[in-house]
Amino acid sequence: MGIIHKWISNYSGKLRSLKLVYVLNNLFKKKQLKHNTHIYEKYGLKKSIFSAIGKQDFTSSSDDIPWLDKKNGLGELKEHDFYKNADDELKAQLHNFIDHGFIVLKGFYSPDEVEKLNTEVELLKNKGIVDFNYTGKKLMESFKHSELIDKEYFKNPRLLELLHFLMGKKIVPFHTINFIEGSEQKAHSDSIHMTTEPEGYLIAAWTALEPTHADNGPLFYYPDSHKLPYITCQDYDSGNNKWLIGNNSYKKYEDKISEVIEEKKLKKEYFFAEPGDVFIWHANLLHGGDPIKKEGLTRKSMVAHYFCEDVICYHEISQRPALIPDVE
Repeated sequence: MGIIHKWISNYSGKLRSLKLVYVLNNLFKKKQLKHNTHIYEKYGLKKSIFSAIGKQDFTSSSDDIPWLDKKNGLGELKEHDFYKNADDELKAQLHNFIDHGFIVLKGFYSPDEVEKLNTEVELLKNKGIVDFNYTGKKLMESFKHSELIDKEYFKNPRLLELLHFLMGKKIVPFHTINFIEGSEQKAHSDSIHMTTEPEGYLIAAWTALEPTHADNGPLFYYPDSHKLPYITCQDYDSGNNKWLIGNNSYKKYEDKISEVIEEKKLKKEYFFAEPGDVFIWHANLLHGGDPIKKEGLTRKSMVAHYFCEDVICYHEISQRPALIPDVE
């Protein structure tokens, strides 16, 4: 991890609002950005691969959307061999992904696998190999420091096969976040952080590493919210301009999402998970973490995010292109 990149990950002051900071970081990441040259050309984006990038740079929306988001997605699903060979439970979950925006895989990891992952994360943390970022909640990119996490969890073959099927494009593993406590993060769509053009080519898998309940900050979500329009910096007073990403842009985004939830009368639901359960969500599903009601309670978990191949990937808030580790 470069010095500037590490500083960005841990710094929370006013300089985070300067686009130039991220551009400088990009200049040291040529290998991880070079692949964007042909992708930018494909989508007619006339920008340097080191420049800031945001929704404002795309004058029209692409008609290339994930296949299960299309009007005839359910019909196409039922004709696919993967679906025909699935058991009734998985078929129901695939329907749920189209209708409500998420899939629940109960007991995907065994108790032994959960214990191995918890032990590995604790070891990395105690040795100072991974540390919390500026949020004080997130242990970033543990997969880069552990072959066990990388191969058996982040790139678990059974999981990748399902994600590839759901997206209809080759999956590109992006990053992992480990939590010791609940995130306590307000409702959001991951697409504000990990944005794609065309929209929707992102998917996430959250793994419970201990039981979650009402007191330890459970994961919450809003079914059907994935069908709403994607919210970008163009949809609220972000303060984004040529030089700045805007002061308090993310707080204003959270306020915008709260307005949408109230306006659309979305119903909040919880995922009370057992260790080894996996919750897969659509790129635009609104979700977050409830407040921790009892001090000292943990809620160990890991979330992994995956882009798709051959799409433009960036961070809408900071307007920086994504640094994809598998593209070296």
